[in-house]
Amino acid sequence: MTTTLQFHGAAGTVTGSMFVLATPKARILVECGMFQGPKTIKELNYQPFPFDARKLDAVLLTHAHIDHSGLLPKLVRAGYRGTIHATIGTGELLDWMLPDSAQIQESEVDQLNRRRRRFGEDEVEAIYTEIDAARTLKQVKGIPYDQWRQVAPGMRARWWNAGHILGSASIELEVETGNPAQPQLRILFSGDIGPANPALQEIARAPSGVDYLVMESTYGDRERDNLDDAGRQQVLLAEMRTAIAAGGNIIIPAFAVERSQELLSDLISLMATGRLPPLPTYLDSPLATRATEVFERHAHLLDVKPVGDSPFRAPNIHFTASAEQSQQLNRINGGIIIISASGMCEAGRIRHHLRHNIWRPDATVMLTGFQARGTLGRLLEDGADRVRIMGEELVVKARIRRLDIYSGHADRSDLLAWARKRLPVHRGIFLTHGEPEALAGLAAGLGDMEGVEPERIFVPSLDQLFQLDRADGPLLLDESVPARLVNSGAEALKKGWDWHNEMSALNLDLHRRLQQLPGDKERLKLIRELARVVAEK
Repeated sequence: MTTTLQFHGAAGTVTGSMFVLATPKARILVECGMFQGPKTIKELNYQPFPFDARKLDAVLLTHAHIDHSGLLPKLVRAGYRGTIHATIGTGELLDWMLPDSAQIQESEVDQLNRRRRRFGEDEVEAIYTEIDAARTLKQVKGIPYDQWRQVAPGMRARWWNAGHILGSASIELEVETGNPAQPQLRILFSGDIGPANPALQEIARAPSGVDYLVMESTYGDRERDNLDDAGRQQVLLAEMRTAIAAGGNIIIPAFAVERSQELLSDLISLMATGRLPPLPTYLDSPLATRATEVFERHAHLLDVKPVGDSPFRAPNIHFTASAEQSQQLNRINGGIIIISASGMCEAGRIRHHLRHNIWRPDATVMLTGFQARGTLGRLLEDGADRVRIMGEELVVKARIRRLDIYSGHADRSDLLAWARKRLPVHRGIFLTHGEPEALAGLAAGLGDMEGVEPERIFVPSLDQLFQLDRADGPLLLDESVPARLVNSGAEALKKGWDWHNEMSALNLDLHRRLQQLPGDKERLKLIRELARVVAEK
């Protein structure tokens, strides 16, 4: 048996990070993330794992975001009984994030099954339950930064601060291959790398001189303004003043972990110094509230100075707990700030707030993070004038603003600078966690870097398997299209858009066209023409 690395997620797409590293002595899983985006891609979460969970010796996590950790309860449900190694901060965040994710899975499946019963279709089962999440948390073991740990036979690892979110890390592995020609390999999994000037975290660190680098590429084709704290707050101040002048509510979709806390910290600073009025500000996400408490416990690790006892609390900051409290916010037509999850507008309370505000010309929606293709957030970012939320078609009249200043990811220049400090990389660089344009952009930048051979840069596709313990670099062992993508999955991965998106767009266009026609006679004619086309197929 040789030493191999197989890419079961975040390959050709951003989400679903999942990599199996195998040697003659052990088999480990690095990351166990959930796929997000178009429905065709999210359906991969319901399919069986393309490996036997019972045969894994260990699981290693870089951080707590759901696209890196969200399928852990499914893994335990499938029979994994070993240790889940993560930093202490990641473990504390998982205590809240995994049960919250399970609750979302059960709620969404309950709604789906109600619809399926009405149409006489078979019911589906949730990916996992809160019971599965609770069992999973018992297997999580907290690891300090910068300390080696034996994680499996012939494998030891240490976690380096990646500057992305609380507890985030790059993972360095030393691996015994069992191959006399190449007895040991050093492999670095970057995880998600933070920007050059993170709002709350320290700057990313990691070792150099590894054999293989598995590197994220989220913003591999995009540059952002490199702002310090004062510059970031100045941009937010200008946006907030314009939004306040418009008179409506300010709706901010935000990831519950890190982004919500960054926003609270900056808003409190601007209000405490009189640059902004102390508007009623609501953090409307139970998960974000719990995550904020974790951040407060780890405040000594954060690069932020509290205005009062906490950098995340002030008299005008309110943490909504119940669904009833959340619903009451939608009775207010202007003058408040609502920060709510999810950051890509795909689930949670944010969809209710968008539904009540997105058609208001005086409202403002501020997108503060990465929006994956096929998500509602991406549709808004790309300028959609109509969207469907919770089955209801809504016109987009609110101001849609995009603030790149809060990304937890390094941009192209930051990624290249981080990679340059890791050199030399002796055998190969694998680029993951990016859309096709981002992957190509980062590959081109790395290929131009002194000390990097372009032919040693690899962009794996989903489920591709590479042999690592070869003197001349990795060998691709399997490049066939995986069975789980045989239908439309491969195309959806490539485009970030599937037939569900096309159908939604068609419904919106059809409704708009019917409204534009002069009378019912013309509308009936168009409907009959469409029915004839469908019947002929």
